[in-house]
Amino acid sequence: MTIKKFVGKTEEEASNKARMELGSACVIMNVRTLKPSGMFKAFKSPQYEVTAAIEEKDYRQNAEPMKASNNQINLAANEDIQTLLKQAQAQPQSNGQPEKSGQPVPPVQPRPQPASAFRADNSAVQLHDIMSQQVQGSSAAASRSRMGGSSYEGFEERLSNLQNMLEQRLSPRREETESSLEETRAIRQQQDENMKIVKMIYKNLIDNEVDEKYANLLVDEVDSSLKGSLSIDHMLSNVYQKMILKFGQANPIDLNGKKPKVIFFIGPTGVGKTTTIAKVASKLKVDAGKKLALLTADTYRIAAEEQLRTYANILDAPLKILYSPEDLEEAVDTFKDMDVILVDTAGFSHKNQEQRGDTKKLIEGMPDGYDKEVYLVLSATTKYRDLIDIADAYREITDYKLIFTKLDETSAYGNIYNMRMYTDVAISYVTNGQNVPDDIEVFDTQSIVKKLLGGN
Repeated sequence: MTIKKFVGKTEEEASNKARMELGSACVIMNVRTLKPSGMFKAFKSPQYEVTAAIEEKDYRQNAEPMKASNNQINLAANEDIQTLLKQAQAQPQSNGQPEKSGQPVPPVQPRPQPASAFRADNSAVQLHDIMSQQVQGSSAAASRSRMGGSSYEGFEERLSNLQNMLEQRLSPRREETESSLEETRAIRQQQDENMKIVKMIYKNLIDNEVDEKYANLLVDEVDSSLKGSLSIDHMLSNVYQKMILKFGQANPIDLNGKKPKVIFFIGPTGVGKTTTIAKVASKLKVDAGKKLALLTADTYRIAAEEQLRTYANILDAPLKILYSPEDLEEAVDTFKDMDVILVDTAGFSHKNQEQRGDTKKLIEGMPDGYDKEVYLVLSATTKYRDLIDIADAYREITDYKLIFTKLDETSAYGNIYNMRMYTDVAISYVTNGQNVPDDIEVFDTQSIVKKLLGGN
């Protein structure tokens, strides 16, 4: 058996090359598409490789007759097709094999096409097999025409059937490809929209002076949790919930336990400690009906005692001045029948080692058997770098909770989030004005988170 491969720009061209060389009795065994390669492959068209086979004896016998036959018919480009038909009918009735007993040789029958050839996942093989089958069928029809048959009219019908079969095979694949592309575009568009929302959230956090480190951590957590198509409401809800969890619950004054509970207020100069104490005292006295006493150890600031005494007189609460840390035990014993004792400490620079040491002694001088709480009062208008230094300095003195003042004097609340993340301690109260007792409230986590995300 002789097996050869032929390459053409089209499958038909390659098949014709095979029949011209091997004879019309050859059998098309396989058709393969050759994809272009090289640097300029994008500008090249694919070629087709046809594998044809013929018996060795038929190949030797057919070589000369096919050559002679090919030389006898030469159709010009503008010659009428009827001329070709007449010439074909006038030729000896041969398909490349010698006649036996004057009977024409039966035409080559097309190979039966197995049902498995039409699997959806092997479309390229499908098309080659279909085309091979149709081309061989067309060759048989042409052979019948040369033998005087009347099946030439079926040639156009076969071509039409071939086109229909190709369109039927290609249409589902084309629709599937278009659907896949549309789905990919939709996913990319949704990803772009999600990224715009994430950038907007990040910008709002930075505009509110949230430190870049904490803003990036939050955005990374949100970005990693984004799966599939999410609406802007869903994404904002996701960020909102994460920030609520990071803030945690507010931790206001707890008066449970042995009485009196002693509460210290510490912090730098000018943050509003004395006014904050007056507001807290008013809430406990008026709203909660608690008995309370006031102590002050701030003997450094001029008129500090007079300011607190004014508030004590308004609240009808006793006041005692502490001149040294040792005075604390006696004062607590004096007011042992009270529900709560509020202690105002001296404000000082966190860099002042001496005053920091005095405050530490005062807190550590608390008599045994009494509960105490310590609140570090910070201003929301202080720079974040300074807030870090203050928090570190007072951490050396004692553990504390946080109170933020002067929220009415700033439009950026990022420092509240920054200090919550940095210190990992609870925020208890915030103040937003000078009015006593109205301008103080338990820390509202939801309200602050809304402001940080750009809400009101």
